[in-house]
Amino acid sequence: MSRTGNSTPGRRRPPTIHDVAREAGVSRGTVSRVLNGGHYVSPAALEAVNAAIRRTGYVVNRHARSLITGRSDSVAFLLTEPQERFFEDPNFSVLLRGCTQALAAHDITLLLMSASDEPERRRIMRFLTGGHVDGVLLVSSHSGDPLATRLRKAGVPLVACGKPLVPSPEIAYVAADDRAGARDMVRHLLDSGRRRIATVTGPLDTPGGVDRLAGYREELAAAGLAADEELVASGDYSRAGGERAAAELLERAPDLDAVFVASDLMAQGVLAALRRTGRRVPQDVAVAGFDDSPAALAASPGLTTIRQPWERITAEMVRVLLAQIGGEKPSGVILPTELVIRESA
Repeated sequence: MSRTGNSTPGRRRPPTIHDVAREAGVSRGTVSRVLNGGHYVSPAALEAVNAAIRRTGYVVNRHARSLITGRSDSVAFLLTEPQERFFEDPNFSVLLRGCTQALAAHDITLLLMSASDEPERRRIMRFLTGGHVDGVLLVSSHSGDPLATRLRKAGVPLVACGKPLVPSPEIAYVAADDRAGARDMVRHLLDSGRRRIATVTGPLDTPGGVDRLAGYREELAAAGLAADEELVASGDYSRAGGERAAAELLERAPDLDAVFVASDLMAQGVLAALRRTGRRVPQDVAVAGFDDSPAALAASPGLTTIRQPWERITAEMVRVLLAQIGGEKPSGVILPTELVIRESA
C-alpha cells in the first residue's frame, strides 16, 4: 500500500492558512490580514474568516508570524526579588494573575522571571535583549537596581509597577497613590481617638516604602502632632519582618495605641507580636495595613487596610506596555486607593 506525502497514519494534518482561506471563500492574503489585526478587511470577510478559523481549528504558527512581524508575542513579568518572596507575598501572585489575564485578551504569553543579584541580572538581560520578548513588566524594583535603566538603554519596552524613586521620562510606570493612601489611614486612626500611632515602614529603597512613610508623617503633622522617631520601625514587607519591627516598637514605646503597617503581610506579623505580649486588638492597640491583599482577609481580627486597585493596576500596566510596543512614548499612571474598615482598627 503506497502513501503520499509525509503524513503519519492515524495522525491528522493540522489545518493551514490555505485551509482557512478555502473554507471562508477568501484569498490567503485576506486571512493573513485578519490574523495580523484585521486592517483593510470588510466586516463580511472578517466574520467569514473568524468562522472558518473556529470550524477548522486553525492555530497561528507563532514562529512563522514572528519572522514576519518581528515580534515574539511574549512579555516578561520580571520580579527583582528572591524567588521565595514570590510564594510568600500574595501581592505578587495577584499581579501575575491580573497581567496574565490582561495579556491573554491580546493573545500574548507572559513569562515569569526573577533576578535578585548581579549574576541573575546579567543572565536575564541576555535573554530579554535577545528578541525573546516584546516588553517587560518590572515588579518590586529597589533603588540602585540597574535593570530598568539597562533595559531602556537596550530599547526594550518597559513598565514598572510603582513610581520610580528617581523619576525618568524614559521609564513608564503604574502605581497606586501610596502617599494619599497612607494619609487616609492615619486620618482614620486619629479620628478614632488614637494618638500614639506607630508605623512599620516598607523598605526605604522602594517607592512604596518611601511614600507610605511620607504620608504617615504628613498626616500627623497636619493634625499638629510632632513626629516621634521612636514610633517608626523599618520593615521588609515580610511577615517575620513585621513581627520583628513590632517587638522593637513595643520595647521603645510600650504606650503606643495604634500601628500603621505598610503591608498586610507585615501586619500579620504585628498582630502576632501583640498577641504574644497580651495586648488586645483593637481595644488596646489598633492595627492597620496596606494593600487589601489576601493576607488582610486571613488576618484575625479582620484587617483594616488601604485597598490598592489591583485590577486597574494590572490592566494599566499591560495597556501602557502595549502602547510602547506599538511605538508610543513611556507614560506614568497613578491610581487612587480606598480605605477598607474591618475589625482591627
